[in-house]
Amino acid sequence: MTDEQPLHEIFYCSVLAQDLPANAVGAIVSQARARNSERKITGLLVFDGMRFCQHLEGPRDAVKALMRSIERDLRHTEVRLVHEGPLELRRYSGFGLGLAESEGPDLMAGVHALEGEAALKHFLALRSSFDISG
Repeated sequence: MTDEQPLHEIFYCSVLAQDLPANAVGAIVSQARARNSERKITGLLVFDGMRFCQHLEGPRDAVKALMRSIERDLRHTEVRLVHEGPLELRRYSGFGLGLAESEGPDLMAGVHALEGEAALKHFLALRSSFDISG
């Protein structure tokens, strides 16, 4: 993977597997931060206690490979690819993988209800309301 590869973005939503405690998310994020850094992937994961929404960006092949891995990960259920496409500039260059917890389920439920670019735009509009740890 080289830096010459075009940037790509993927936005997906999923649900935490029922048999996992919500605190399992911290371990998931710790592992992902190290892996994503090696692969030059940045992004933001928002978790509301039940639902995930994650926006990933980086070299196209690396981002697509990560999405395939997430789709096979038994810690996620109902994985739904919401938006995917080329990206001009990174949005998350300040950190590798940001984690934010959403206050209450309503914000993420709203994002989960949308499709495609509408869902991504709604998610991006909410970013300022998230308490992001990088």
